[in-house]
Amino acid sequence: MAAVAYVFPGQGSQAVGMGKDLVEQFAAARRVFEEADATLGFSLSRLCFEGPADELRRTVNAQPAILVTSLACLRAAEEMAPEALEGPPSFVAGHSLGEYTALIAAGVVDFAQGLLLVRERGRLMEMCGELEPGTMAAILGLEEPAVEEICQEAGVEMANINCPGQIAVSGTPDGVARAMDLAKQRGARRAVPLDVSGAFHSRLMRPASEGLAKAVAGETFRPAEVPVVANVTGLPLTAAAALKDELVQQLTSPVRWQRSVEYMLEAGVTSFVEIGPGRVLTGLIRRIHEGARLVNIENAASLLER
Repeated sequence: MAAVAYVFPGQGSQAVGMGKDLVEQFAAARRVFEEADATLGFSLSRLCFEGPADELRRTVNAQPAILVTSLACLRAAEEMAPEALEGPPSFVAGHSLGEYTALIAAGVVDFAQGLLLVRERGRLMEMCGELEPGTMAAILGLEEPAVEEICQEAGVEMANINCPGQIAVSGTPDGVARAMDLAKQRGARRAVPLDVSGAFHSRLMRPASEGLAKAVAGETFRPAEVPVVANVTGLPLTAAAALKDELVQQLTSPVRWQRSVEYMLEAGVTSFVEIGPGRVLTGLIRRIHEGARLVNIENAASLLER
């Protein structure tokens, strides 16, 4: 049987109405949103379904919203359309925030644990952005060594190494502006500012990583039932202590998504199932390896059409 990986998206896929069709069609998805509301002590479901959009886009809300919608997709598929999942996973992985959904899927933490950690992560990251403003930009059309050189000159850092020719940089607004100028001078196809509330995956997130370390230390993690391919190294982890360290290091380290996908391909994965709102990861994986089988489970339609 061909090996399958489940992959989970991170921030950037939130939109008013997310998850509403799943809740209307699938009892398993409805239970996920109901548990989320009870765990958080407010109606995240109403915020997801009705907005307001500005409040949903806040980091402190967007992160739990994406996690809950992703898990609702997974639970609905498991209960009503298991064939959509292509079989049990050999690996799970998530892009940035998506790593928390991967940990829930791998049995490392239960849903309530993961959700509360993500809510705290979002709060800490939002706070960092307010204390020391930062931003990010996508550099398109340059490879990693060229972007690394630009980062050193501009005083910024690589934040997301997504696929060949697509790398996000992170740092102060002046530094990121300088990096974009340098990238254009050196042949980048485009340099695009990102709509984010801080310099994620950079040293400017150090206060958030310190706060998250305290939150993670108080939680009990279990060994992963399925290897989790880590953002920081692009290598699989199963030990509970290593997964705790990964979550903390991830906040100030680049997300090595290309390396993660390449590892899974080398390990025999032929099918990737993106579970959650949007199709960003599907596009990135296609850029990394055109021959991979790609499946999206992002809403009710993607399950009902099976």
